[in-house]
Order: sequence, then structure tokens, then C-alpha cells
Amino acid sequence: NGKDLAGWKSTEFGGEGDVLVEEGSIVMTMGNDMTGVTTTRKDLPTIDYEISFQGRRVQGNDFFCGLTFPVEKEPCSLILGGWGGGVCGLSSIDGFDASENSTSTFRDFENGKWYTVRLRVTKPLIVVWIDDEKLLEQDLEGRRISIRAEVELSRPLGFSTWRTTGAVRDVKMRKLTAKEVAETKPES
Repeated sequence: NGKDLAGWKSTEFGGEGDVLVEEGSIVMTMGNDMTGVTTTRKDLPTIDYEISFQGRRVQGNDFFCGLTFPVEKEPCSLILGGWGGGVCGLSSIDGFDASENSTSTFRDFENGKWYTVRLRVTKPLIVVWIDDEKLLEQDLEGRRISIRAEVELSRPLGFSTWRTTGAVRDVKMRKLTAKEVAETKPES
């Protein structure tokens, strides 16, 4: 809500930095190693939904956004700016993390700049856009979705950072319409 942590709680990873609400955003200060927030809501969709938010790296040079989210009964994580600052992808696909699987891509992130992110989860696909540009698309057919052990406490939905101060704001989650689900198909 931009005013307090209503609907969220600080994730007790051990060694985490402070979680604050400043100027309408949740700020996760640099920890040793991870800092994060996890939703306290219980009524989350697990398929056919979209999450949108704005995120930025405030200080540091690793991931400023590790979004753990449900894919039916399994969790997955979107990593933005990991492995030294620019690796993006999903952790984990078939046991391989974001730096090692087919979703791995590199993108420069400017400290202090807000990026608009949309993540869509449907039965056939996970699709992610940054600033309306498609970042990745992962077909789920025959794939094993999981998370790294480090983010287990972020389930079912949470944001985290790695030795970096990051911020998120304007977090929204919505069920997709039947038309949107039907239109979400793997690229040929």
C-alpha cells in the first residue's frame, strides 16, 4: 500500500538487512546475504495470473529483485541482476538456476532507476517483460520447476535481494481473463 508492510512480513533469512517503507516503496537494505519480504496473504492464485511491479537497485551489484512466485503446486524465482549485476532468468528450470538454463540472459541495470516488470504464469508458459520489452519466455511442458534452497522462506510469494539494497513498489497481482490465457501460447 506504499505506507506500511500490511500484507507483507520481513523474511527471516538470517543476516538480513532492515526492511523499510520509504516514499511509497518497500526497501530491502543490504544484508549478509539476503534481505526480503514475503506475503502474508493466503488467497493467492497459483496459475493463470500476472504480477506487475516496479523495482530498482539502490546500492550494490547483485540481484535487486528475486521474486519467488507459485506455478501451480511448485515455486519458481525470477532473478533480476544476479551473478555480479546483470544476469536475469528463472531459478530453477530442470534443476538449473538462472545463470545456467535457457532463460539466462544479460541486461544492464542502472542503480537508482525504476524498471517496470510484468510476470505472467499460465499452464503452458511463464513470460516476463521489463519496460514492455519481453525478457524471457519459458515453455512449461515437460519441465521441472523449483527454487534454490536459499529462497525457501520466500514461499509462496516474496521479494529478495542478495548483498544489495533493492526496492519494489506498485506491486499488483491479478487473475488473467480467459481471453488472455487463450492468447498466451509459446512462440513457434
